[in-house]
Amino acid sequence: MRKIFSLKIVALFIIGAYLCTIYLVNFPAPDWHKGELYVALPPSDLDVDTEFEQELASLFAQRLQLKVKLVTMEYDQVAQALMSHKVHMAAAGMREIAPASLRFSTSYQTLSELVVCKDNPPKNINDLNKRSIAVMAESAQDYALRAIAEQQADLHWESRHHQSATALLQEVDEGTLDCTVANEEQIATARNFYPKLGEGFDLNTQSHLAWAFAKDVDSSLLNAANDFFATIKKDGNLNLIIDRYYGHNERLESVDAVAFVSKSRTVLPHYKRWFEEAAALTGIEWQLLAALAYQESHWDPHATSYTHVRGMMMLTDDTADRMNLDDRLDARNSIIAGAKYLQLLKEDLPRHIDDKERIWMALAAYNQGMGHLEDARILAAKSNLNPDIWSDVRKVMPLLSRPAYFEQVKHGHARGGEAVVLVETVRLYYDMLNRLESENLLSLPASPYLGLQPLAPQSFNSP
Repeated sequence: MRKIFSLKIVALFIIGAYLCTIYLVNFPAPDWHKGELYVALPPSDLDVDTEFEQELASLFAQRLQLKVKLVTMEYDQVAQALMSHKVHMAAAGMREIAPASLRFSTSYQTLSELVVCKDNPPKNINDLNKRSIAVMAESAQDYALRAIAEQQADLHWESRHHQSATALLQEVDEGTLDCTVANEEQIATARNFYPKLGEGFDLNTQSHLAWAFAKDVDSSLLNAANDFFATIKKDGNLNLIIDRYYGHNERLESVDAVAFVSKSRTVLPHYKRWFEEAAALTGIEWQLLAALAYQESHWDPHATSYTHVRGMMMLTDDTADRMNLDDRLDARNSIIAGAKYLQLLKEDLPRHIDDKERIWMALAAYNQGMGHLEDARILAAKSNLNPDIWSDVRKVMPLLSRPAYFEQVKHGHARGGEAVVLVETVRLYYDMLNRLESENLLSLPASPYLGLQPLAPQSFNSP
């Protein structure tokens, strides 16, 4: 009986989705002033790119106090959908100069476009003349090649419909396609799945990505989008969102290191005694707990994210309840609750895992949950990697954002790349704090353990 009931639900869902599609095809979207913003997104199989654009668009709609209706579509459908007013805007990672029939917001991300080939990476454009090249039709890469072809008439390529950058990069990796073009973030993400991809050749034509609008768009909506980007660039939220989705492709930048060192000397000393107290209670080094808190909140006890996690250790409501924490904005209690929660996750891992590996995996679980970590360990084992070593688990954790992989495991979709970002960046901050401490560069002296008998702190040196 349950099976029949489930089938009915699925059938109703399919019918509903079909009717929604018919409506979008045949009728324009209602005036956005009435409360709903229709937004075109990249094809859903682009994974990270789609999720990144979805968060930006949702945040924009929230700022306008509108409900957002997200519609995924192929790049070659976007211009027509905009011009016929099926959607109000497109958050689809489009190159701001193409097509000319549209208007664009200010750019929110500038990315290099690179040619990637399986073997013998090209040295220049002329090296591509005898190779097969394919890109997504009407994508930023398609328009990048068109710009080059204006000066390089013998450059030829195939513009494919209904295919993603990831799929094309996979073809190159498997040797069924000579070359493709993708931006630096798409290639860096793909290397998590296809580490043998060849080096990219920079086309020297950067894509300035922007949101697209119809030519006759209500100027107030375009102006609102420009104001939105100006605001999130100024307050740092744009960089935080980019880092959340793509940060595992790069590590700590010099500007981050400067800010971290500065705050280690000016902000951290005011909270150091509570990190030491938490270390005494859990046996986890205070430097590692402080590194985690910086990655989570930049040592801001009143930090609040768009997902409503709050406080120094950015705990959810559920985690706070589990750790008997009444006020997430109380710095001391947040630090101690976060440390105890990390210790609990570490203890929940199988005992045969080496202690140095357990802490990195516990950090990944702190970010995405123990269920998703276990899914990643299962994927690691299936890939003939060691599920008990973080350096192997981190190779497959980003796969949890891709349907071909998360549908194989119990807990479904996860932003596994975000967990990799957290763990690897915490490791860097941890190493930096140890160095600052050894060089006596932190402003205040070591604090007492507030009457507690400290446990022997555990050292988690990076291999």
